[in-house]
Amino acid sequence: MISQFKYNADGLIPAIVQDAKSKRVLMMAWMNEASIHMTLEKGMMVYFSRSRQKYWLKGETSGNTQRVVRWCVDCDKDTLLFEVEQNGGACHTGYESCFFQELDSHGLPQPIEEQPLFDPAKAYGN
Repeated sequence: MISQFKYNADGLIPAIVQDAKSKRVLMMAWMNEASIHMTLEKGMMVYFSRSRQKYWLKGETSGNTQRVVRWCVDCDKDTLLFEVEQNGGACHTGYESCFFQELDSHGLPQPIEEQPLFDPAKAYGN
């Protein structure tokens, strides 16, 4: 079925990633057919970085890995949903989720109520 997914013109498909237990959305990243196969082989999330034009195993630098628990494709076959067991923070800024910045009804940022789980300078070196 993987070959039947609807990839964009660049051969990519969005992958929404949520914590398997809490169901909190952790992040969204891009995958292609090869990264999907690598993810299934490893049981760990592998994405395709558009900016670096290469594959990346989540946690290869930071240690904040994502083990696949379950995955689904939506009814249009153009978006994936992965439920993962997250080790550490999912966001490269140190937060549990990339969606830590709440906005009000006018689009203004609200105070961030959570603390980062790790120091990105220590995890990534800069």
